[in-house]
Amino acid sequence: MRILIVEDDRPLLGAIEQVFAEESYAVDTAEHGDDGLLLAEQGIHDLIVLDIMLPGTSGLTIVQHLRKRGIVIPILLLTARDSVEDRVRGLDAGADDYLVKPFAVAELLARARALLRRKGAVNPDGEISYGTLSIRPKLRDGFVDNQALKLTAKEYKLLEYLLVNREQILTREQIFDRVWGFDVETNTSVVDVYLHYLRKKLAAHGCDHLIQTVRGVGCMLKGPS
Repeated sequence: MRILIVEDDRPLLGAIEQVFAEESYAVDTAEHGDDGLLLAEQGIHDLIVLDIMLPGTSGLTIVQHLRKRGIVIPILLLTARDSVEDRVRGLDAGADDYLVKPFAVAELLARARALLRRKGAVNPDGEISYGTLSIRPKLRDGFVDNQALKLTAKEYKLLEYLLVNREQILTREQIFDRVWGFDVETNTSVVDVYLHYLRKKLAAHGCDHLIQTVRGVGCMLKGPS
Protein backbone atom coordinates (compact mmCIF):
# COMPACT_ATOMS: atom_id res chain seq x y z
CA MET A 1 0.00 0.00 0.00
CA ARG A 2 1.26 3.49 -0.87
CA ILE A 3 0.15 6.57 1.06
CA LEU A 4 0.67 10.26 0.30
CA ILE A 5 0.92 12.62 3.28
CA VAL A 6 0.65 16.37 2.64
CA GLU A 7 1.30 18.36 5.82
CA ASP A 8 3.28 21.60 6.34
CA ASP A 9 4.02 20.99 10.03
CA ARG A 10 7.35 19.19 9.61
CA PRO A 11 7.44 17.44 13.04
CA LEU A 12 3.86 16.21 12.58
CA LEU A 13 4.61 15.13 9.01
CA GLY A 14 7.61 13.13 10.22
CA ALA A 15 5.57 11.51 12.99
CA ILE A 16 2.74 10.48 10.64
CA GLU A 17 5.24 9.18 8.10
CA GLN A 18 6.91 7.04 10.76
CA VAL A 19 3.57 5.67 11.97
CA PHE A 20 2.59 4.45 8.50
CA ALA A 21 6.09 3.20 7.68
CA GLU A 22 6.06 1.08 10.83
CA GLU A 23 2.82 -0.46 9.57
CA SER A 24 4.64 -1.43 6.32
CA TYR A 25 3.04 1.24 4.13
CA ALA A 26 5.13 2.91 1.42
CA VAL A 27 4.97 6.65 2.08
CA ASP A 28 5.43 9.77 -0.07
CA THR A 29 5.36 13.20 1.57
CA ALA A 30 5.01 16.87 0.70
CA GLU A 31 5.09 20.02 2.84
CA HIS A 32 3.71 22.46 0.24
CA GLY A 33 0.27 22.34 -1.36
CA ASP A 34 1.64 22.71 -4.89
CA ASP A 35 4.02 19.76 -4.40
CA GLY A 36 1.23 17.70 -2.84
CA LEU A 37 -1.06 18.35 -5.78
CA LEU A 38 1.66 17.35 -8.24
CA LEU A 39 2.19 14.03 -6.44
CA ALA A 40 -1.54 13.39 -5.97
CA GLU A 41 -2.20 13.91 -9.68
CA GLN A 42 -0.03 10.89 -10.48
CA GLY A 43 -2.92 8.70 -9.29
CA ILE A 44 -0.57 6.07 -7.85
CA HIS A 45 -1.54 6.20 -4.17
CA ASP A 46 -4.08 4.13 -2.26
CA LEU A 47 -4.81 6.85 0.30
CA ILE A 48 -4.06 10.56 0.70
CA VAL A 49 -3.72 12.10 4.18
CA LEU A 50 -4.14 15.81 3.55
CA ASP A 51 -3.90 18.90 5.75
CA ILE A 52 -6.44 21.61 4.88
CA MET A 53 -4.29 24.64 5.73
CA LEU A 54 -1.25 24.46 3.43
CA PRO A 55 1.12 26.99 1.87
CA GLY A 56 0.37 27.37 -1.83
CA THR A 57 -2.59 25.27 -2.96
CA SER A 58 -4.97 24.59 -0.07
CA GLY A 59 -6.11 21.13 0.92
CA LEU A 60 -9.70 21.83 -0.13
CA THR A 61 -8.54 23.04 -3.54
CA ILE A 62 -6.46 19.87 -3.96
CA VAL A 63 -9.50 17.73 -3.16
CA GLN A 64 -11.71 19.61 -5.60
CA HIS A 65 -9.08 19.45 -8.35
CA LEU A 66 -8.57 15.70 -7.97
CA ARG A 67 -12.28 14.94 -7.99
CA LYS A 68 -12.83 17.08 -11.10
CA ARG A 69 -10.13 15.06 -12.82
CA GLY A 70 -11.89 11.83 -11.87
CA ILE A 71 -9.22 10.74 -9.38
CA VAL A 72 -11.14 8.84 -6.71
CA ILE A 73 -8.33 7.92 -4.30
CA PRO A 74 -9.68 8.03 -0.71
CA ILE A 75 -8.77 11.28 1.06
CA LEU A 76 -8.50 11.76 4.83
CA LEU A 77 -8.42 15.46 5.75
CA LEU A 78 -6.47 16.75 8.74
CA THR A 79 -7.29 20.10 10.32
CA ALA A 80 -7.02 22.07 13.53
CA ARG A 81 -10.53 23.42 12.97
CA ASP A 82 -13.40 21.62 14.63
CA SER A 83 -16.49 23.50 13.49
CA VAL A 84 -19.37 21.71 11.80
CA GLU A 85 -19.11 24.17 8.91
CA ASP A 86 -15.46 23.28 8.26
CA ARG A 87 -16.20 19.55 8.37
CA VAL A 88 -19.09 19.97 5.94
CA ARG A 89 -16.94 22.04 3.54
CA GLY A 90 -14.27 19.34 3.51
CA LEU A 91 -16.68 16.49 2.90
CA ASP A 92 -18.64 18.46 0.28
CA ALA A 93 -15.38 19.14 -1.55
CA GLY A 94 -15.02 15.40 -2.03
CA ALA A 95 -13.01 14.19 0.96
CA ASP A 96 -13.91 10.81 2.42
CA ASP A 97 -13.21 11.42 6.10
CA TYR A 98 -12.08 14.10 8.52
CA LEU A 99 -9.72 14.00 11.51
CA VAL A 100 -9.24 16.93 13.91
CA LYS A 101 -5.82 17.72 15.40
CA PRO A 102 -4.55 16.68 17.83
CA PHE A 103 -5.47 13.05 17.21
CA ALA A 104 -4.47 9.65 18.57
CA VAL A 105 -2.24 7.47 16.41
CA ALA A 106 -4.61 4.54 16.87
CA GLU A 107 -7.51 6.59 15.49
CA LEU A 108 -5.47 7.75 12.49
CA LEU A 109 -4.58 4.17 11.59
CA ALA A 110 -8.14 2.96 12.19
CA ARG A 111 -9.60 5.61 9.90
CA ALA A 112 -6.99 4.83 7.24
CA ARG A 113 -7.82 1.11 7.37
CA ALA A 114 -11.53 1.89 7.20
CA LEU A 115 -11.07 3.99 4.04
CA LEU A 116 -8.96 1.28 2.42
CA ARG A 117 -11.59 -1.35 3.25
CA ARG A 118 -14.30 0.91 1.85
CA LYS A 119 -12.31 1.18 -1.36
CA GLY A 120 -12.16 -2.60 -1.45
CA ALA A 121 -8.39 -2.59 -1.21
CA VAL A 122 -8.14 -4.79 1.87
CA ASN A 123 -10.29 -7.20 3.83
CA PRO A 124 -10.34 -7.28 7.65
CA ASP A 125 -7.33 -9.66 7.63
CA GLY A 126 -5.30 -7.27 5.49
CA GLU A 127 -5.42 -9.49 2.40
CA ILE A 128 -6.25 -8.19 -1.07
CA SER A 129 -7.98 -10.61 -3.40
CA TYR A 130 -9.61 -10.95 -6.80
CA GLY A 131 -11.23 -14.30 -7.43
CA THR A 132 -8.69 -17.01 -6.55
CA LEU A 133 -5.78 -14.55 -6.75
CA SER A 134 -4.67 -12.75 -3.60
CA ILE A 135 -1.75 -11.17 -1.81
CA ARG A 136 -0.88 -11.35 1.88
CA PRO A 137 0.97 -8.20 2.99
CA LYS A 138 2.42 -9.81 6.10
CA LEU A 139 4.06 -12.50 3.94
CA ARG A 140 4.83 -10.14 1.02
CA ASP A 141 3.73 -12.80 -1.43
CA GLY A 142 0.91 -13.62 -3.84
CA PHE A 143 -1.28 -16.71 -3.84
CA VAL A 144 -3.56 -18.61 -6.21
CA ASP A 145 -5.89 -20.95 -4.35
CA ASN A 146 -3.54 -20.66 -1.35
CA GLN A 147 -0.52 -21.73 -3.41
CA ALA A 148 2.36 -19.27 -3.06
CA LEU A 149 3.67 -17.53 -6.17
CA LYS A 150 7.09 -16.84 -4.55
CA LEU A 151 7.28 -13.28 -5.79
CA THR A 152 10.29 -10.98 -5.66
CA ALA A 153 9.88 -7.60 -3.93
CA LYS A 154 9.18 -5.74 -7.19
CA GLU A 155 6.84 -8.47 -8.48
CA TYR A 156 4.91 -8.25 -5.22
CA LYS A 157 4.55 -4.45 -5.45
CA LEU A 158 3.43 -4.78 -9.07
CA LEU A 159 0.77 -7.38 -8.26
CA GLU A 160 -0.39 -5.34 -5.27
CA TYR A 161 -0.92 -2.28 -7.46
CA LEU A 162 -2.78 -4.29 -10.08
CA LEU A 163 -5.02 -5.91 -7.46
CA VAL A 164 -5.87 -2.69 -5.66
CA ASN A 165 -6.80 -1.12 -9.01
CA ARG A 166 -8.36 -4.20 -10.57
CA GLU A 167 -10.50 -3.66 -13.67
CA GLN A 168 -8.93 -0.23 -14.16
CA ILE A 169 -6.52 0.64 -16.98
CA LEU A 170 -3.10 1.58 -15.62
CA THR A 171 -0.53 3.32 -17.79
CA ARG A 172 3.10 2.25 -17.87
CA GLU A 173 3.99 5.61 -16.34
CA GLN A 174 1.62 5.10 -13.41
CA ILE A 175 2.96 1.60 -12.78
CA PHE A 176 6.55 2.79 -13.05
CA ASP A 177 6.05 5.67 -10.60
CA ARG A 178 4.20 3.44 -8.15
CA VAL A 179 6.55 0.44 -8.17
CA TRP A 180 9.93 2.01 -8.91
CA GLY A 181 9.41 5.52 -7.57
CA PHE A 182 10.15 8.92 -9.01
CA ASP A 183 13.93 9.00 -8.63
CA VAL A 184 15.41 5.88 -10.20
CA GLU A 185 17.96 5.37 -12.94
CA THR A 186 15.85 3.30 -15.32
CA ASN A 187 12.84 3.85 -17.60
CA THR A 188 9.32 2.57 -18.19
CA SER A 189 10.53 -0.35 -20.33
CA VAL A 190 11.26 -2.16 -17.06
CA VAL A 191 7.47 -2.35 -16.51
CA ASP A 192 7.04 -4.72 -19.48
CA VAL A 193 9.92 -6.86 -18.23
CA TYR A 194 8.32 -7.33 -14.83
CA LEU A 195 4.86 -7.86 -16.26
CA HIS A 196 6.43 -10.72 -18.21
CA TYR A 197 7.95 -12.14 -15.02
CA LEU A 198 4.63 -11.86 -13.20
CA ARG A 199 2.65 -13.44 -16.04
CA LYS A 200 5.09 -16.35 -16.11
CA LYS A 201 4.51 -17.07 -12.42
CA LEU A 202 0.75 -16.74 -12.82
CA ALA A 203 0.84 -19.02 -15.88
CA ALA A 204 2.03 -21.87 -13.68
CA HIS A 205 -1.38 -21.63 -11.99
CA GLY A 206 -3.41 -20.89 -15.12
CA CYS A 207 -3.97 -17.24 -14.24
CA ASP A 208 -1.72 -15.30 -16.63
CA HIS A 209 -4.82 -14.27 -18.63
CA LEU A 210 -5.81 -11.97 -15.75
CA ILE A 211 -3.19 -9.42 -16.79
CA GLN A 212 -4.58 -7.91 -19.97
CA THR A 213 -2.48 -5.66 -22.22
CA VAL A 214 -4.06 -2.40 -23.33
CA ARG A 215 -2.12 -1.69 -26.50
CA GLY A 216 -0.27 1.60 -26.53
CA VAL A 217 -1.34 2.43 -22.96
CA GLY A 218 -0.47 -0.17 -20.35
CA CYS A 219 -2.45 -3.00 -18.81
CA MET A 220 -5.18 -3.97 -16.39
CA LEU A 221 -6.05 -6.86 -14.09
CA LYS A 222 -9.38 -8.25 -15.23
CA GLY A 223 -11.05 -11.62 -15.27
CA PRO A 224 -13.17 -12.93 -18.13
CA SER A 225 -16.42 -11.05 -18.60
